[in-house]
Amino acid sequence: MPENLEDFLSKIPFFSEVSNTSLKNLVANSQKETYIKNELIFRKNDIGNAMYAIVSGSVKVHDSTHVYDTLSSGDCFGEYALIDNETRSASITAIEKTTVLKIERQHFLDLMVQDSGFSQGILSVMIKRHRELDTFQEHLARSKEALELANSKMSGLINGAMDAIIMFDSQYKIVLTNKAANLILENDDALQRNVLYFFDDKSSKLIETIVRSNNEDETSNKYLPKIVNIIGSNGGTSLNEGTLSTYGLGAETFYILILRNIDERIIAENKINLLTKQTQYLEEEINKLTNSYGIIAEDQRMKATLNLIHQVAKTDATVLIQGETGTGKELIARAIHKESHRNNKPLIRINCGAIPVNLIESELFGHEKGAFTGATIRRKGRFLLADKGTIFLDEIGEMPLELQPKLLRVIQEGEFDPVGSSETIKVDVRIIAATHRDLFKFSKTGEFREDLYYRLNVFPINVPALRDRKRDICVIAQEMIDQFSKKLNKHAIALSDTDKALLKTYSWPGNVRELQNLIERAVIVSKDGAINWRNIIPNESNSQENPLEPIQEKVLTSVELIELEKQNILNALKLSKWKISGKNGAAALLKLPPTTLASKIKSLKLERPV
Repeated sequence: MPENLEDFLSKIPFFSEVSNTSLKNLVANSQKETYIKNELIFRKNDIGNAMYAIVSGSVKVHDSTHVYDTLSSGDCFGEYALIDNETRSASITAIEKTTVLKIERQHFLDLMVQDSGFSQGILSVMIKRHRELDTFQEHLARSKEALELANSKMSGLINGAMDAIIMFDSQYKIVLTNKAANLILENDDALQRNVLYFFDDKSSKLIETIVRSNNEDETSNKYLPKIVNIIGSNGGTSLNEGTLSTYGLGAETFYILILRNIDERIIAENKINLLTKQTQYLEEEINKLTNSYGIIAEDQRMKATLNLIHQVAKTDATVLIQGETGTGKELIARAIHKESHRNNKPLIRINCGAIPVNLIESELFGHEKGAFTGATIRRKGRFLLADKGTIFLDEIGEMPLELQPKLLRVIQEGEFDPVGSSETIKVDVRIIAATHRDLFKFSKTGEFREDLYYRLNVFPINVPALRDRKRDICVIAQEMIDQFSKKLNKHAIALSDTDKALLKTYSWPGNVRELQNLIERAVIVSKDGAINWRNIIPNESNSQENPLEPIQEKVLTSVELIELEKQNILNALKLSKWKISGKNGAAALLKLPPTTLASKIKSLKLERPV
């Protein structure tokens, strides 16, 4: 404890400008008080009437359990009570045994009136404090301006963010949102609302779990492990990914949720997945039988066909594929295109027998707007679409005679004129044609242009019928069974020796297409991996043990032939109402010259009934 209280008070800032003489007068009328540990000196909201200078010991400035500061020897407190009658703003309690010099307000005011030196010293301190306060307020104003500018920048950054930003407190009450958050919440006034109300059940439980784990391990930032579903105030939903950050401690903890809407990304991913699956499916369809372009070739005839494909594919030669319906001529065409140097360009297919005669020219070569009734727009033809690629003319034998010269011109010159246009278009197209007809025979009877036939028949490929490929039938059948079983979620089915014998015995007039249809039907009706093939394969093959006797061809006599011809001519005459020549006449029906038919009518003594 200091022996000279005047020197002690002179070191306290409040009295630093007061002379020792004046301080002696102050000490003479002040009193010492001592407080034990934890003793209350005065309480918050008490009326103040004195100030205190700590001579020894220490005190705490507090409000209930919250401690604002601690003071020790040389510090003073309560000085505002010397000049006003306001209540105390905080409580003071001794931390240890403490001695204070208590200066009463009335004595302080008396000295201010009686001792000019004392009042002058106190005023000097007050003026100095006021100047310091002005400087502090000036700094505070500048800091406030800088803080407002920083806050404005921060608000601009938050509101300009594309991601949704939501801040909430430890009670899950929202305290801040940006514009992006207001959009997904469908609410411009979400403050003080429970953030969990905007999530579905699974997502709200996830947020609660992460908040609890943050409180336990004090991790400041966590990625949301799952996508969360937000339900807006208007019922709209959105899927989001994001992070959850923690700021503060205890009751003053805040959580910052940053969310990114991924609806469009999920839609795009779903489309990509769908397209990928479709692509995989189409690739599987094309290559579903073997890796040889979907063609099974155990039989030597089919192996020879595959060899022809390899030979011609790398060239630009025109190919004519011939074979019965259902033998897979289109598969051969696709194999040739895939192995050619044009495989990065389109393969355009057109079935010449499936398009009406009056439209096939437009389909092949295109047309101009107004070229014919119904031509409201200009249209590109299949040949132009196939430029730099390949065109597959299926069922070429069905192409109308009047259109064949135009096709011949494309093959020879690589050019054509669209319907209704005088413009000649040049194209670079590789032509593959297919037919189940005997084009050579048709060309000799005038039903197909002979010059076109020879132009198409540069490299002929004959596809053998399935009945001629005995070694392939069961292999193809087993491959198809495996695929249909998987597709239809059926038990795996293996062909027995008896099943194979039944399949080989049948003649398969519909070839591979018929085999495919029958196998699909068989897999559908199969039970527990068993198929009754006798109920599936047509009757022709069901009597394997008792085969039908071959039908003997009947030989007609010359008289029977004359009678047959006579009856045939009579039938034609009746249909034409005995009109011999001209359009729809009997000669045209019989494809005979009218003079020849007239001679036959006379020699056979045919007469028109009355």
